[in-house]
Amino acid sequence: MPKIRRIPIDTYPENTAFLLRHGNGYSAEQFQALKKLRITAHCGEILATLALVDDENILKPGEIGLGEQAFRRLGLPEGEDVQIAQALPPASLEYVRRKIDGNTLSDSEISAIIHDVAGHLYSPMEIGAFLVACAGFMSTPETLSMTRAMVNVGARLHWDSPLVVDKHCIGGVPGNRTSMIVVPIVAAHGLVIPKTSSRAITSPSGTADTMEVLAEVDLTAERMKEIVATEKAVLAWGGRVNLSPADDVLISVERPLRIDTYEQMVASILSKKASAGSTHLVIDIPVGPTAKVHSQAEAVRLRKLFEYVADHMGIVTDIVLTDGSQPIGRGIGPVLEARDVMSVLRNEEEAPEDLRDRALLLAGHVLDFDPALKGGRGYARALELLASGAALEAMERLIEAQGRQTKAYEPGAYQFEVTTQQAGRITAIDCHRIARIARLAGAPMDKSAGIDLFHKIGATVRLGEPLYRIHAGSETGLRFAREMAEAHSGYEFG
Repeated sequence: MPKIRRIPIDTYPENTAFLLRHGNGYSAEQFQALKKLRITAHCGEILATLALVDDENILKPGEIGLGEQAFRRLGLPEGEDVQIAQALPPASLEYVRRKIDGNTLSDSEISAIIHDVAGHLYSPMEIGAFLVACAGFMSTPETLSMTRAMVNVGARLHWDSPLVVDKHCIGGVPGNRTSMIVVPIVAAHGLVIPKTSSRAITSPSGTADTMEVLAEVDLTAERMKEIVATEKAVLAWGGRVNLSPADDVLISVERPLRIDTYEQMVASILSKKASAGSTHLVIDIPVGPTAKVHSQAEAVRLRKLFEYVADHMGIVTDIVLTDGSQPIGRGIGPVLEARDVMSVLRNEEEAPEDLRDRALLLAGHVLDFDPALKGGRGYARALELLASGAALEAMERLIEAQGRQTKAYEPGAYQFEVTTQQAGRITAIDCHRIARIARLAGAPMDKSAGIDLFHKIGATVRLGEPLYRIHAGSETGLRFAREMAEAHSGYEFG
């Protein structure tokens, strides 16, 4: 029985095990067969992809090395004895093959696949095969089955309130950081709104990334409940509380493959909301030529899919179609978006009006869930709470409750202004390209990186006038972003 040795290599999302090529009593042929190992201990078992080691400075005979992911998931200290054996493919892979062949899967078949995905029994290649097969064709009932299965394999949060509201944007529009304004408005009104958010996947910042500029977001479920009990709200990273863990695994493979179908989007979002205990949900679907949803017809199809699955999951939904033709606010990237959010909450004159207006619109829809408000009065109430400073006070209390950020973040010191190459009226802004430039600058991992926009659609600019300023925390990040911006700024002119 080999003893565990922790190998400080991050192999996310895969479990990886390391064995010496020689000196462990296995022949080379057996190693070739052991592509994946089943590692068993008294506390449970994991499956891990095998990597061979030829250096005894890394591993000694009689040891098995576990990468960071596998070591944490097995949950044993170094030096503990484990048993290893060749891992047989999970039985649910047969259902993946049926999906590849174009079959519609049953509830139990999808449930088995998601159970094994959450248990890290699939390799990224096997997960990719499943995702690509689903992207080819996935029925509405299959989408519902996947949503339910994702909820069933993770933790669920429960709140001491019959009405638990939430708001979610499907993404695709840089700077659309409305949740950080909606949440304090709704909390100031008195509704329970425990907002759990993911970190950015393909965007320059997620709500959790931006909120982390102001406060701690890595909160346990117990800490979240304590904060909600006093503040009616929380703005936390959902990854800490293990909500829909299968979705996190699927996303880790979707991201490099750039798979983002409507069916998988709906299952991902609604499984997280159901797991977070939401009873009422406003969904923001931005529609624009470079957003995730390009046309009104596509938006209607997505809206119907959301409504079908949410209705069967017992979540009351209000789908709002918004303008996704250009970035929202001025800041793109965590520190710049946090600046815009606080500017709106402080009612500053220079606060971006489009961010303020979008947040008030969505907050109004959330407040309309309150049976104590007369129909259609949600917007007026949201405006009142923002203008009076009540929303700002709620946000400040929430920041203190979660733990105010002790590090002072500033926009990156490495800067470059992108100027117009022609005079004229701005007719379009490519959301996707602006997001890519901000990510090349280092956002969201580098919170100081991003883009400060100076002009939006409709503005008339002179030749050589600055369009936006790129901020980066390093020369390398600035160079990457600058090269892409100089190739094409993302702006079109009439």
